[in-house]
Amino acid sequence: MSDSLKYDLRGVSANKEEVHAAIKSLDKGLYPNAFCKILPDIVAGDSNYCNVMHADTAGTKTALAYLYWKESGDLNVWKGIAQDAMVMNLDDMGCVGITDNIMLSSTIGRNKNLISGDVIATIINACTEFIESMKAYGVNIHLTGGETADVGDIVRTIDVGYTTFGRIQRNKVLENKIKAGNVIIGVASYGQATYEQDYNSGIGSNGLTSGRHDTLCKALAKKYPDSFDSNVPSEVVYTGKYMPLDPSEKDGFTIGQLLLSPTRTYLPLLKSLFDEYSFALDGVIHCTGGAQTKVLHFIEGLNIIKDNLLETPEVFKMIQASSNTDWKEMYQVFNMGHRLELYVDEKHSKSILDLIQSFNLEAKIIGRVEESSHKMVTLSSEYGSFVYS
Repeated sequence: MSDSLKYDLRGVSANKEEVHAAIKSLDKGLYPNAFCKILPDIVAGDSNYCNVMHADTAGTKTALAYLYWKESGDLNVWKGIAQDAMVMNLDDMGCVGITDNIMLSSTIGRNKNLISGDVIATIINACTEFIESMKAYGVNIHLTGGETADVGDIVRTIDVGYTTFGRIQRNKVLENKIKAGNVIIGVASYGQATYEQDYNSGIGSNGLTSGRHDTLCKALAKKYPDSFDSNVPSEVVYTGKYMPLDPSEKDGFTIGQLLLSPTRTYLPLLKSLFDEYSFALDGVIHCTGGAQTKVLHFIEGLNIIKDNLLETPEVFKMIQASSNTDWKEMYQVFNMGHRLELYVDEKHSKSILDLIQSFNLEAKIIGRVEESSHKMVTLSSEYGSFVYS
């Protein structure tokens, strides 16, 4: 069965074609090529400032957390889900230069018959802990409240989302102006940064529908029918060979723990980058939906050549081996080792790499930008060479 057919049968899309089609005619804001939509300063009406509001969720990673929690009884897994949902907002905003004084509100919908109050408390407390941890790096996030609703008629288990708001001077906004001659610095999604308490597998929050069903085994379908859409054909439900608590190839980590590593935030790094090297940044891309092809939304007439990639983390090798997904598709669905890209002139790369590595984040020049008759990403890896356009 083809990868695209599996995605369709599971009700998901690697590239969100229908979403992009639905929003193509919407106003793109003050800076159309910025990573987030930039609005005039609606709050104070100051023409020197602008506003950004962003909303996102942890996606179907909550279904995986549900399985792991039911199998292990470990409430701590829900802490990562809170971080997943926050980072999918905060790091997108960070790509345009908003790295401080951010307002944040939560929206949690749960099926009360399946998700206990302890889970809700863990998620809310984890949000507060994350906010406190960011203060040490000059990143101030203000929790404004939120809504927690019992909506079992429409939510299978739980949905965790956040909305964020930030205000920034217009002359400090980064609008992507990626150009031929730029080098590309890739910042690892895996490892343990100075601001992290544990090793991170690098998984992020994208592709988890595939990661869950292709890796975990059929026994879970009968045991936890609430963990997947009953309309999905059985031949694409939990087709892997693992249980969540099975040991992985990474010492000390179960399969479930690798798949549930919290989405790494780059906010402490982004704060320092914009404070010290804003003049050197031509583009900052958060490789979320679309993964290594995300940059295609922000370029014209350029070939993004990635031919010196960081190592592929174990979690992605495991998913590919379980699913037999084509490697070309893997790079469109998963970050595959780096989830942050910086586009800079080579003369600035050494200083920027030194700053990145001061956070114990692995990084290197992974490629370059060349002129092209049309926009494209040319990716060369140990698994083959692929072209996306």
